[in-house]
Amino acid sequence: QVQLVESGGGLVQAGGSLRLSCAVSGSIFSINGRRWYRQATGKQRELVAAITSGGSTIYTNSVKGRFTISRDNAKNTVYLQMNSLKPEDTAVYYCAADIITLARGGQRTYWGQGTQVTVSS
Repeated sequence: QVQLVESGGGLVQAGGSLRLSCAVSGSIFSINGRRWYRQATGKQRELVAAITSGGSTIYTNSVKGRFTISRDNAKNTVYLQMNSLKPEDTAVYYCAADIITLARGGQRTYWGQGTQVTVSS
């Protein structure tokens, strides 16, 4: 069974930093794309950042220059370094991973449980 476990959320003042982590465990053949999403109260879930297996990255415009996504393939972990945080970054952050498992063979997307990030002004 595949699990994505997130950590690193919390409460921080505007201008501060947090680093989110998302570790994958289970019977995995390969992990391809990794992504971070966020969902603020009353809003739709939005893609924040993504990284391919080769290390190419994309960011939503509002976080460019402030957030950095990275991955450690040896640890099956993806990170989101968030600097210069703003109150509008407040949301539940979810990680997602495109995984091929030993049991299923085909690729599907798995999700973490979400971690709360709150930025106070």
